[in-house]
Amino acid sequence: MGDVGACWNAVVERFFGSLKHDWLLKVPQPTREHMRNDVMAYMGYYNLERLHTANGDLSPVEYEQNSLRKVS
Repeated sequence: MGDVGACWNAVVERFFGSLKHDWLLKVPQPTREHMRNDVMAYMGYYNLERLHTANGDLSPVEYEQNSLRKVS
C-alpha cells in the first residue's frame, strides 16, 4: 500500500490481473524458469505492443513518446 492518495496500487493490480488472466493461465508453465521468461515476455508485450484504450489505443511506450514530443 502507498500513501494516502497514491494510485500506484491500482496500476500494479491492473498489470498483475492482466498478466494472470491474459497470459499465465492460458500458457502451460512447466518450470519456474519458463514462467520467469514468460513474465518478461509479457512485460515487453504489455508495454511495447498491447494497445491501451486509456492511452488513445496506443501502447504505453508510444503514448509516452507522443507526450514527450508535445512538450518539446
